[in-house]
Amino acid sequence: MNNTTITIIGVSFIFLMTTLGSAIVFLFKKNISDKINSLFLGFASGLMIAASVWSLIIPSINQSEYLGNLSFLPATIGIILGCMFLVLMDKLLPKMLNKNGNENQNTLKKSTKLFLAVTLHNLPEGLAVGLAFGNAFITSETSAFYSALWLAIGIGIQNFPEGAAISLPMKEELGSKKKAFLYGTLSGIVEPLMALIGIWLSTSLSHLMPWFLAFSAGAMLFVVAEELLPDAKSAYPTNIGTWGFIIGFVLMMILDVALG
Repeated sequence: MNNTTITIIGVSFIFLMTTLGSAIVFLFKKNISDKINSLFLGFASGLMIAASVWSLIIPSINQSEYLGNLSFLPATIGIILGCMFLVLMDKLLPKMLNKNGNENQNTLKKSTKLFLAVTLHNLPEGLAVGLAFGNAFITSETSAFYSALWLAIGIGIQNFPEGAAISLPMKEELGSKKKAFLYGTLSGIVEPLMALIGIWLSTSLSHLMPWFLAFSAGAMLFVVAEELLPDAKSAYPTNIGTWGFIIGFVLMMILDVALG
């Protein structure tokens, strides 16, 4: 595969997996089993953590070598800003949804809040994929394209249960499988759009790449630590989610070293 094909596959995959997860609404009355969900979340978390390190943070530091001993600075500040961005959005989102302070309003049903929350968190994930591919275009290294592809695969894997988690409750709320599927799909469409923006930013504003890369890494690390790993543990109270994380992390590490 040439580099452009790899990029198209990676950007398309993150959206495809959300769509496939949303399609679960046509097959099952209930969500996927807690055991499988825990394994999925743990595995995706491991892939995303490893990809954040090798595909985003390390390139950010390497591209800041002109700062000498302070080459860690853009990565450090970028990671913190990425985390703070999601913290801020988590605080603002309930206020934007609930201006009257009534938690029981119909507009604030759990499924609606889940849809908006997942859509919001898909923004930095899509941006991370785009920046990773944009960085690959800058370096022109085939290994960088495959590393970005595996980052997209890691994000795509965790998008599958997210799509199902939206479409299944929406079916109960809307009384329509087709509408529920549409909502689940729409929650993921922001990812390829943000990926394209990330590619544009990285190729047009290359001098800011270290900051962009670290910002996306910080946002992804926050999502994994704040949501995916706790959900993996609570979904099925054994170490299956932990093993999923280890397998995902080691697999990404092996692939990165083998391809690099």
